[in-house]
Amino acid sequence: MAQTVCPLVSAEDRLRLAVIVGDRNRPQKHVARARIVLLSAERLDVATVARRAGISRPAVWRWQRRYAEAGLDGLLRDKTRKPGKPPLGEAVAQRVVALTCGEPPGVATHWTGRMMAQTVGISLRSVQRIWAAHQLQPHRLRSFKQSRDPDFVAKLAAIVGLYMAPPRHAVVLSVDEKSQIQALDRTQPGLPLKPGKAGTFTHDYVRHGTTTLFAAFNVLEGTVFGRCMQRHRHQEFIRFLNAVEAAVPAGKLVHCILDNYASHKHPKVTAWLDRHPRWTFHFTPTSSSWLNAVETFFSALTRRRIRRGTFRSIVELQAAINRYLDQHNADPKPFTWTATPASIRAKLHPLNASVH
Repeated sequence: MAQTVCPLVSAEDRLRLAVIVGDRNRPQKHVARARIVLLSAERLDVATVARRAGISRPAVWRWQRRYAEAGLDGLLRDKTRKPGKPPLGEAVAQRVVALTCGEPPGVATHWTGRMMAQTVGISLRSVQRIWAAHQLQPHRLRSFKQSRDPDFVAKLAAIVGLYMAPPRHAVVLSVDEKSQIQALDRTQPGLPLKPGKAGTFTHDYVRHGTTTLFAAFNVLEGTVFGRCMQRHRHQEFIRFLNAVEAAVPAGKLVHCILDNYASHKHPKVTAWLDRHPRWTFHFTPTSSSWLNAVETFFSALTRRRIRRGTFRSIVELQAAINRYLDQHNADPKPFTWTATPASIRAKLHPLNASVH
């Protein structure tokens, strides 16, 4: 039931309230409160005042009472809020950090935000803020592979030395093969990229075979000599070496960096190496393919040309790879290696210590 409240408003307050209502530079909350009091002074019921002022009835009652208790100055002043919850102490944050870096309870493999909040007795948002402040991400996990090669240090120094200080009158080649490149054809055409929508392609596909790309990356020039072949046995590797041998200018030594794949150490490959004395093989340490510079080219080829490509045959796939090779060689960029052997060993030292 609507109530009628008639606050006693003096002539002076009426004049000041009218000035506030007519002042265009006043905050709207002050104008609304002054209008409530002026309408209430006209002996209007609360429902009518609320409708004309465009606010709720509880708001009308609140400001009528405020005017009756504190006068006009009370309308222009907001009450202070009660203090919120006190901030979490440093001890709570340190406990969250210590628990996060330890083993979680039960059979869980890692801490979750809700699990930590329940254990410590704080909110999930507090846990998230503490993790963000200390750069903790328990949901993430990075994998690693440690090299067990007893000659790791010597091989590392030799290969990095070729990158950073290549011999004069020599060609430094990073050689490897990217096998099992699939010629995949999607079952339906995808939709192109649009504002606010990502491009699409079907999850299922039709497989039209595979090819292998043999590549020799010239570290000094940045060019890549590549050949696509059906298989990646030692026979194909020797054919590729013959093609590279014909392409390298006569009179230059060839330092070839490659991994420990069985085809690279086949007896017939070793015999080929004996027949070509200007060639020297430098094998990367085991489990250290990141030392082979051609891997960066393979990564770019996969991301930019193969992964999203659609190929209806092996011929189309090989043609696309060859076009990418031509485009890359049209604007080559020399390979730059900046990490020294000492810095690499220092970076791997914590890993070795944790493993042993």
